[in-house]
Amino acid sequence: MLFSSMLPPLSLPVPGVAISTSIRCSSSSPTSSLSLRTQQFDLNTYWTTLIGQINDKLDAAIPVNYPERIYEAMRYSVLAKGAKRAPPVMCVAACELFGGHRDAAFPTACALEMVHAASLIHDDLPCMDDDPSRRGQPSNHTVYGVDMAILAGDALFPLGFRHIVSRTPTELVPETRLLRVIAEIARSVGSTGMAAGQFLDLEGGSNSIEFVQQKKFGEMAECSAVCGGLLAGAEDDEIRRLRRYGRAVGVLYQVVDDILEEKAADSSEGTEEERSSRKKGKSYVRFYGMEKATEIAEELRGKAKKELDGFEKYGERVVPLYSFVDYAAGRGFTVGSSS
Repeated sequence: MLFSSMLPPLSLPVPGVAISTSIRCSSSSPTSSLSLRTQQFDLNTYWTTLIGQINDKLDAAIPVNYPERIYEAMRYSVLAKGAKRAPPVMCVAACELFGGHRDAAFPTACALEMVHAASLIHDDLPCMDDDPSRRGQPSNHTVYGVDMAILAGDALFPLGFRHIVSRTPTELVPETRLLRVIAEIARSVGSTGMAAGQFLDLEGGSNSIEFVQQKKFGEMAECSAVCGGLLAGAEDDEIRRLRRYGRAVGVLYQVVDDILEEKAADSSEGTEEERSSRKKGKSYVRFYGMEKATEIAEELRGKAKKELDGFEKYGERVVPLYSFVDYAAGRGFTVGSSS
């Protein structure tokens, strides 16, 4: 789902935007301040630092208990070395945008990663997308079997909710905000969210492509951004703006994935996994072609940045969210690398 693939860079031709290890954050709107349009921000370092902190907290959040096998299966997917941790990082960035403390966001950030991992475990099952690998390693059911993979995913969903309730500092986040966070996550994974997207990806016709992209891939990013804002006490209109931003970024990432996979499949550089993945699921490239898919990616990038223009009053705190847009479009570095 969100930011979960391992693909080479793609440069979308957007004037004034330089994609590199140090990302130049720019806006699509002339109303944005010059400082935001020109400021250099090292997203790689920001992201990598948070990955280390989140990995440590996830490791502690899922100790091996009896029966050991199910916990081992849960840890296998959640603690996968190739995980980008995009949902938790986006949650933290959105929380910090409104002046929230990272300690307030970390429990929800970890819960989002648990939910994300659970959704990937279930998506990979033979009865769903039937993917033998995930995050650079064999998928959960390939290692532990279909029955254990289902149980591991089932166990991760409620563990995420419990982690939010039991680990969030009450002095930093009022209970009323936590209730809204839990409701938001429940909405995003349920029959009106990712589950609906997965169903229509399996059963829907070609006219369902936009809905599938928004629900299967946009929901997790939307939920992550919204949860961060809720934790920090963002206003309702700001939450709506975060919702639109997150949805655009999540779909943008997947559209670019589809473009990269198509290019890899048509070249000798494509792996067997990349060549086979293009046959599964609904994508803009498959239905509309490369040129139209590229146009859609440009539109989504513009939509995401337009929403962020409304947060200009928060100054440099909005820069990480701008940078996520450029990363989703350009893949200017490998997340977690030192170069």
